Amino acid sequence: MRIFFDRELDTVATFWRVYRRDGVMLAFTSHDRDLAFGGIRHRAAPGMVPAAIRLTSNLSEDSAEVRGALTHATIRERDLAAGLFDHAAIEIGAVDWEELENHLVYSGKIGRIEDDRRSFTAELRSAKRQLDEDLVPRTSPTCRALFCGPRCGISATRFTTIRLVATIDVDANAVTVDGIQPDDYVDGHLRFLAGPQIGLTFGIVGADGQGLTLDRQLVEGTEPGTRIELREGCDHTHATCADRFGNAANFRGEPFLPGNDLLARYGQASG
Repeated sequence: MRIFFDRELDTVATFWRVYRRDGVMLAFTSHDRDLAFGGIRHRAAPGMVPAAIRLTSNLSEDSAEVRGALTHATIRERDLAAGLFDHAAIEIGAVDWEELENHLVYSGKIGRIEDDRRSFTAELRSAKRQLDEDLVPRTSPTCRALFCGPRCGISATRFTTIRLVATIDVDANAVTVDGIQPDDYVDGHLRFLAGPQIGLTFGIVGADGQGLTLDRQLVEGTEPGTRIELREGCDHTHATCADRFGNAANFRGEPFLPGNDLLARYGQASG
């Protein structure tokens, strides 16, 4: 196995691979020419460099960051703004640019991205981030299950439909869709099946007439007639679960437990 940096002058470059959620995979190297290894061609991107990578031997989260100039054709400002790189999986490693021996150093997902139109900085999150999640269920008046998820028990196919965008308003961050009851889709999601934001999932936070207001920024380029996937929403209340979906048996909450204000309540005289 190749030992890197065991000599004063070493032929080492950095490489990284980005796996976007829309199925696009991009690979880069800090070397001044493209390098092909592992069946993947890594494009030369000297302006993109990983900052310090901190790996720990305990359960605390590893940290890393990537900084770069918006110079490479595959890293475009509009793609960053469209969210195409949000939560993408990433791998970073070292490669001998003569012998092409390589070693993976870090893997995780892209978190927060900051873009000042000339350069960008991406925060990377390792798999250890999942250890910070609270896996113990706690009491709550609303349902803790993901709508149409495994603990919900409702078929996702039943409440998912393929439609066409009638109109799109980038400034209002909204789309209209014919032939639906918009209120049914509040708290649901929309996913574009074509266009510049293909594959991205948008939460639906409001409905106004036939318009659906989305939770993240739309970009120019999506045309009327674009195919979308729509899934209805649920506000996770017991009334909605029982009355609208007939699924009270699978409700994952405690709607009848007294709240934190129990000790502050005043007694009420009967009669």
